Amino acid sequence: MPYDYKCLDVGRRDRVLTITLNRPEKLNAIDGVLHEELSRVFDEVNRDRDVDVVILTGAGRAFCAGGDADWLGTLIEDPLGWETLSEENRRTINGILECRQPVIAKLNGVAAGLGATLALFCDVVFASDKARIGDPHVKVGLVAGDGGSAIWPYLIGFARAREYLYTGELIPAPRAAEMGLINRTVPAEELDAAVDAFADQLAAGAIRAIQWTKQAVNAPLRELVASNLELSLSLEAKSNLTHDHREGIDALREKRAPKFTGR
Repeated sequence: MPYDYKCLDVGRRDRVLTITLNRPEKLNAIDGVLHEELSRVFDEVNRDRDVDVVILTGAGRAFCAGGDADWLGTLIEDPLGWETLSEENRRTINGILECRQPVIAKLNGVAAGLGATLALFCDVVFASDKARIGDPHVKVGLVAGDGGSAIWPYLIGFARAREYLYTGELIPAPRAAEMGLINRTVPAEELDAAVDAFADQLAAGAIRAIQWTKQAVNAPLRELVASNLELSLSLEAKSNLTHDHREGIDALREKRAPKFTGR
């Protein structure tokens, strides 16, 4: 089954498919093209009967640095674009959850914002010991509305989730594994081999039983997403209209600290 994408590189090894976010010059930050492609790739994979296991990773030295600042800037000027963005976001998150195949996130570097959300909705997360993960939406004046407010409390409890979602702090991967946010870390030079070995272990197993177990495990999470995502996405769209968000994007582009005013 051919895969035709501009910002995703899709490769196959036996019955293991690797999807690579491929904007390395931007640390795989998500722009409009990549956002749209993510919204349909997991549905396509789900229909590929030659694939039993999926690996999701990033090209270069990052997994995904979150939203591309220039793209986010265009959404400030055209806020109606959030309607399309929200629809795509719902398809992406539900696509990962409903995809037949187990999806392994391979964090080769930073996973921030939507990048962190993508990773955390995967079934298993392996990370380089040099990687970091966090959801810094608030640092650019946005609500953590793309699924982060659902998945973080589900994984590490409300107390810890509030701390990290309210501050936007990036967590070193070993600490993230220790608190149960991700599964495990390995030395950077061993990451590829460790993920391949785990993917092969699953692919050699009773794959129908594994895939059906995924359906059962994710059933309550799908319900949680259904109850959370509509509100969180609408609040994120609302925060797109604030002065603080414009200031956050300006500061990011100008590589300076933002000066928020609560407006």
